[in-house]
Amino acid sequence: MTRLAGPLDTLLDRTIAPGYTRLGLAVRRRLPTWPSELPRLDGRTVLVTGPTSGIGEAAASDLAVLGARVILLARNPDKAAATQARIQRAVQDADGTKTADVAIVRCDISSLASIREAVSTLEEQDEHVDVLVHNAGAMPPERTVTDEGFELAFATNVLGPFLLTALLEERLKADAPSRVITVSSGGMYGQKLDADDPQHAHRSYSPVSVYARNKRAQVVLGELWAQRLRGTGVVVHTMHPGWADTPGVQDSLPGFQKLTRRVLRSPAEGADTIVWLAAATEPLSTTGEFWQDRRRRPTHYAPFTREAEADRKKIWETCAGLAGVDAPVPA
Repeated sequence: MTRLAGPLDTLLDRTIAPGYTRLGLAVRRRLPTWPSELPRLDGRTVLVTGPTSGIGEAAASDLAVLGARVILLARNPDKAAATQARIQRAVQDADGTKTADVAIVRCDISSLASIREAVSTLEEQDEHVDVLVHNAGAMPPERTVTDEGFELAFATNVLGPFLLTALLEERLKADAPSRVITVSSGGMYGQKLDADDPQHAHRSYSPVSVYARNKRAQVVLGELWAQRLRGTGVVVHTMHPGWADTPGVQDSLPGFQKLTRRVLRSPAEGADTIVWLAAATEPLSTTGEFWQDRRRRPTHYAPFTREAEADRKKIWETCAGLAGVDAPVPA
């Protein structure tokens, strides 16, 4: 069975539908090659964006159950407070002798000003950052511009996470070994990096395509952050959760959700690899990888999706310029 485990796992991945559903995870968990290590996180601090529902809440809850101090970087304080209460109950249910260490810092990841305020709050509180999880995402039905003048999907999925990582770079180094984990999407496999018009100002707006291009940009930027931080003790990984039944999917892709709801993963199943990347020792041995179901995955299947080095440099420079940070392109 061990000899067949790798080919079976790869077959699930390449055929998409079985591998991305709850069936794929169920099969992989039974393979002898499944990396089951999930140590405690006592004394570690984890920041999670987009934590008030779906995969973000599931990841935050499971990380708290492992003993981590979890800081919810949330746009809506009321929703964050409700999430905080649910996580506290989950931890008590898991171990009645313990209470969850969960804090809230207001942060709208689509707003550069809000991100800077959140980082200032973290600095004032002298918070450690052992793990940073970029989970917040957006798929607006039409092109929308933020108060700061950025296209909303790009601001939420790409530019905001870039700035947050840049502002926390020194903290992450100081707290090394530390980790940056970005939740991407398998949808990025069908799209090429758009470095010339990342805010879709000069083309028709398709929510699904824009989202997938944003997710491709996340993977490319993750690889570049890994290059920049190599040797500092900070590792950077991206992952995709498969197809999970979350409020975001229900709102943005109702037809898809209705068609596939019987086989969609739960939010906790979608969050599984996030938690593993945050806790296990194996992810510390490498950086700049793309993961699904606790295993490294290719970042390209189709040749047409491969980006030129000039485009990789351009998307980095665009983000650094728009975010207003001094961050030369990694060599």
